[in-house]
Amino acid sequence: MQLDAYFARIGYSGPRAATLEVLRAIVKRHTQTIPFENLNPFAQLPVRLDLPSLERKLLHQQRGGYCYEQNLLLWEVLRRLDFDVVGLTARVSWNAPPDVALPRTHMPLHVKLSGESHIVDVAFGGMTPTGVLRLAPDIEQTTPHEPYRFLQDGDLFTMQAKVRGQWRPLYAFDLQPQLPVDYEPYNWYLSTYPQSRFVVNLIVARSAEDCRHALFNRELAVHPLQGESLRRTIESVDELRQVLIDIFLIDVPRAPQLDAALARLFQTP
Repeated sequence: MQLDAYFARIGYSGPRAATLEVLRAIVKRHTQTIPFENLNPFAQLPVRLDLPSLERKLLHQQRGGYCYEQNLLLWEVLRRLDFDVVGLTARVSWNAPPDVALPRTHMPLHVKLSGESHIVDVAFGGMTPTGVLRLAPDIEQTTPHEPYRFLQDGDLFTMQAKVRGQWRPLYAFDLQPQLPVDYEPYNWYLSTYPQSRFVVNLIVARSAEDCRHALFNRELAVHPLQGESLRRTIESVDELRQVLIDIFLIDVPRAPQLDAALARLFQTP
């Protein structure tokens, strides 16, 4: 694990002890620096989860990724820092109809510190928790962005975020530990299934100090911590590439498949 390269990537130069303060600092810097993005599946390029591939893409190629890529990388970072950390699976409910059950395709992390459980998740798109959340039910918890809370029903926990005064569910999970290999089938499904939202749509997000940036296909949104959201439509491939570079901090590769995928967003149906 290239710890020095990881900390240089996120701009962190503080202590490396397995403490809550260090964990909070790492999560904050990670979510502000490494964007959520699905350029590879959108362009029908492979998404590889082995550690050398994750380091190459996220640390050295100035790219981001989705939950398996980012949380697997962070899992290894925290493990090397002697945190007690395991991966979980979660069933996403964000923006899903209440009567529709989706598969367990999301990956958060479970971190134990001083006998207490915490949830860390640096890659849930536009609603990524930018803080470390103590796994205690029915308690509103502040983060650098929205408040969050957990509801508990037996062994099942539901994470919720408070958006414009309303509590909205993000995903449900239990504490059954997963191994890295357990995510390979889910990753294959999300990155190759023709109707997967990550294959059909371009989805990019990054949290900043005072706002969240989100891109869905050609629609760019800025959600400030205070005030109304700002939205605009991207009008060309060149403008889209510049937005990916300037706002989402992505070194957009020049690859024929990606060029073709971005161009399709501007084709008239």
